[in-house]
Amino acid sequence: MDRGAFWCFAARAVGTSEGYTAVSMRTYPTSRAILEHNRRFIPGGMFSLNREIEPAIVFASADGAILRDEEGNRYIDYHAAFGPFLLGHNHPVVSHAVQAALHDGSSLFGASTTRLEGKLAELICGSIPFADSCQVLNSGSEATYQALRVARAHTGRDHIIVMQGGYNGWHNDVACNVMTPLADIGPRQSPGEYPVVPLGAGIPAAHRALVHVINFNDLDSVRYVCERYPVAGLITEPILQNIGIVTPQPGYLEGLRQLANELGFVLIFDEVKTGFRHALGGYSTLAGVTPDLAVYGKALANGYPIAALAGKRELMDLFSHPDPRKRVLLAGTYNGHPVPVAAAIAVIETLRDGEIYARLEALGQLTDRYFAAMARKAGRPLTLSRQGSAFCIYFMDHAPVDWHDIATHHDFAADLAMRRAIIEKGIFPFPLPTKQWSISSAHNGEMIAQTFEAIGQALASAPAQA
Repeated sequence: MDRGAFWCFAARAVGTSEGYTAVSMRTYPTSRAILEHNRRFIPGGMFSLNREIEPAIVFASADGAILRDEEGNRYIDYHAAFGPFLLGHNHPVVSHAVQAALHDGSSLFGASTTRLEGKLAELICGSIPFADSCQVLNSGSEATYQALRVARAHTGRDHIIVMQGGYNGWHNDVACNVMTPLADIGPRQSPGEYPVVPLGAGIPAAHRALVHVINFNDLDSVRYVCERYPVAGLITEPILQNIGIVTPQPGYLEGLRQLANELGFVLIFDEVKTGFRHALGGYSTLAGVTPDLAVYGKALANGYPIAALAGKRELMDLFSHPDPRKRVLLAGTYNGHPVPVAAAIAVIETLRDGEIYARLEALGQLTDRYFAAMARKAGRPLTLSRQGSAFCIYFMDHAPVDWHDIATHHDFAADLAMRRAIIEKGIFPFPLPTKQWSISSAHNGEMIAQTFEAIGQALASAPAQA
């Protein structure tokens, strides 16, 4: 289905279902011409192959909650470029901050520091109760890479634990086991671990030997792995938001904290998707659980490329340790580039009074109500899993607890068909089953109503299979 990054693994999980169609009624000739042109010069035709979609729409502009494609079609956007646009596209406060940074002659000096760096770091640490200090990078993958490096330096151990169904970046340690077919990992087991299934070629076996994959919401398997290997760190999204919205069961995150204290590994929360979307200080502040390190991105700068690694001083100070043998290397010419830094400052200052979060929660509750009304008429099992402004519709009768639950019970073909059908109606979720839907503060009640009317029509035109 898709050739890009880990999305190819979803193809075998999706399969086909009689009565559903994956063919777009629109032809998108201009979009396809652009894509074919780009393929002459770019492998796959785009600079990030996890963007590959069918129908092969090429977007031309965006404003607020609205996307427009090269054909001139208009869409209500729930993809939000994989989640960054908490405030909507082209938010005036963020755009003004970026324009001011450019107008003031802010530039990349490549030596020492700047006032902007200090201001952003102070705002980040002031928003995150456990953060003594932070470092800013360009992407979530860079930040998770550094987090694992710090964990290894701090503990003197090499092994790490990751979650089946979690996504923590593109680097060798974590590029594995997201939407993995059950045929490749086997049935659910606890305690235990699953085979490491890389997301692509070129990952050495030596790296895979240091990685241990377990299921989310499974504390017994954490202890199982730690009793067998010298584990430096466990990295997890506190909510799995790359396979929809899979929330932690009561006591799970608290249990991870207790096990980290007992067994001596570094607890890392990957809040690239959850951070600043669900709360100013990230989901950990809502859960009341303190990780040792946390990674932020996406909503932090509302579409500009930035990520942050924050945490306890004893860990963060390894980046500046006086002993070179203990110092963790952190380098990046574009770390702290003034344009995304200015954007991030504007975002945090906009979010501090809480009005945006209140609006997003109100829109989320409206989503609950429209979904419930639509689901009553649908004639098939449907569940909405939502946290704040992020949600996912599962074609199953309960909210999932892990990837095995989704892979066993979710109707992937129906999900895919619904997404492609509503794209035809001017609603744009990412057209791959179980991908997160994101609401921004630029959405409104009328848009939510229009969305669920379109979903209801799509489901009515493709009745559930017996």
